[in-house]
Amino acid sequence: MQVSSLNEVKIYSLSAGRSLPEWLSDRKKRALQKKDVDIRRRIELIQDFEMPTVCTKIKVSRDGQYIMAVGTYKPRIRCYDTYQLSQKFERCLDAEVVTFEILSDDYSKIVFLQCDRFVEFHSQQGHYYRTRIPKFGRDFSYHYPSCDLYFVGASSEVFRLNLEQGRFLNSLQTDASENNVCDINPVHFLFATGTAEGKVECWDPRTRNRVGLLDCALSSVTADTEIDCLPSISALKFNGALKMAVGTSTGQVLLYDLRSNNPLIVKDHQYGLPIKSIEFQHQLDLIISADSRIIKMWNKDTGKIFTSMEPEYDINDVCLYPNSGMLMTANEAPKMNIYYMPVLGPAPRWCSFLDNLTEELEENPESTVYDDYKFVTRKDLENLGLAHLIGSTLLRAYMHGFFMDIRLYHKAKMMANPFAYEEYRREKIRQKIEETRAQRVQLKKLPKVNKELALKLIEEEGEEQQLTRKRKQKNMPSLLKDDRFKVMFENPDFQVDEQSEEFRLLNPLVSKTSEKRKKKLKLLLEQEAKEQEEEEEPEGKPSDAESSESSDDEKGWVEEVRKQRKLLRQEEKVKRQERFKEDQQTLLKPQFFEIKEGEEFRSFKDSAKKQKLMKHQITKDLLQ
Repeated sequence: MQVSSLNEVKIYSLSAGRSLPEWLSDRKKRALQKKDVDIRRRIELIQDFEMPTVCTKIKVSRDGQYIMAVGTYKPRIRCYDTYQLSQKFERCLDAEVVTFEILSDDYSKIVFLQCDRFVEFHSQQGHYYRTRIPKFGRDFSYHYPSCDLYFVGASSEVFRLNLEQGRFLNSLQTDASENNVCDINPVHFLFATGTAEGKVECWDPRTRNRVGLLDCALSSVTADTEIDCLPSISALKFNGALKMAVGTSTGQVLLYDLRSNNPLIVKDHQYGLPIKSIEFQHQLDLIISADSRIIKMWNKDTGKIFTSMEPEYDINDVCLYPNSGMLMTANEAPKMNIYYMPVLGPAPRWCSFLDNLTEELEENPESTVYDDYKFVTRKDLENLGLAHLIGSTLLRAYMHGFFMDIRLYHKAKMMANPFAYEEYRREKIRQKIEETRAQRVQLKKLPKVNKELALKLIEEEGEEQQLTRKRKQKNMPSLLKDDRFKVMFENPDFQVDEQSEEFRLLNPLVSKTSEKRKKKLKLLLEQEAKEQEEEEEPEGKPSDAESSESSDDEKGWVEEVRKQRKLLRQEEKVKRQERFKEDQQTLLKPQFFEIKEGEEFRSFKDSAKKQKLMKHQITKDLLQ
């Protein structure tokens, strides 16, 4: 059993379960059922509730005891007894069934419309009578007051067959080229037929005259819909005396009030596929419409989606079990799906145990491969070193690969890669380490220049944010995020020298202002925690406490500045002494100079006079 949920509506798929390969023999299937616990625990609500290939139509008798389904291949009908939870009988037919109708409360009277224009009647013991209609039929309805069968199909006429007299009556002539579907209102027995031109014609069976015409093709086209051809009518269903739902071939469902030409609601399935079935759920005022891909349940007053289901295979027909939350579908697959939704209603009387069972169910993922077999391609076999097994009984060819036993696959994989577990273990350890790293506190990256200043600004920013949250004020922009001060934290030329004289003289002031800010924050937090309201004093007139605190701060600041100046003087004195010692240790050595050729050295005074004469001569030359 599979559980799904959409819009907080739980849907239990009673027919879901592990599927076995078709090429397995019955003996192997029975052996798997004995060994595998999951196969034994599958919920098979009705035994053999399936068709050989495809199921096309499914209906429930009026007494609710019998479920009848038709399908192929070969064309057949199967009847299931819900009280026995098993198949009651199976009958094969000569041609495929287009649609059928249960005329009695049980299975004793059934009418089949076949694809070869034959209408076949079955009674309780089997085949009863067979006749033929002039044109290929597509749908029919039974008029209980007059015992007439109305057949519509590839013709503009609606053929009438009276079951009491056993003969055809005068047909109804419509304006359409072909008629696709028909239905009879259960209250006032108005007959309606849907045409290929997208119109619905309503006829009165008493006078055999047309009493109304609805142009559904024009009403189904809205601003959001995109169509490539003229919408035709593909589904038709009455609800009570005045409501009628119409489904089109382009995927729209129109809800009409018979007193109006305009639809009340137009619901689009958004798939562009023909609507195949329409059902009404009276407990929650829902409409259940289905195309070949999806089943949608929506409110008939607002059009709001209640829930939806998308089976694995295409849908041919939908049947709602009366006065319950059970839904059955005929699919393009052998298995017929059974869904149970507790929101729609209780479980039927013959399977009341579902109400207790569904309370303990949990959602199970749908398996996409066979659990006991592994699908491998030719490349996978070459990697495992099992290419020589192709053609043997250990491999079963299927599509573009092979099926092999899962135990053989695990053994071959272990031999081909013996260190697979170690790699798996390392990967798991790496994932755990990454998870723990993600849980660590992520520190903010500091800039390369002025790290201490940036850290101080971050701390002050955090304090200001707490203060603004309490006061519900706007946060001021941070200097770290301001582009005007961006170079200050990137260019090394702007590095703050903490050993400089200016920084050391200003540092006491900075530290004192930060301490003062912290004291004020503590006082504000304590005041807000106690929720005491204090009156604010006028600006320019501080209180005695604040004035005393400020005076104490100023005195402390002056003392620290004096200390810093004394330290600076002492450092300068030490530097001077070191320089004096270095000067004393240095030795003065004599320097020698070479005299040019042709000149004589007499004294230092002669050389000075000579330089003056040369300068005087140069100035005269410049003046001339």
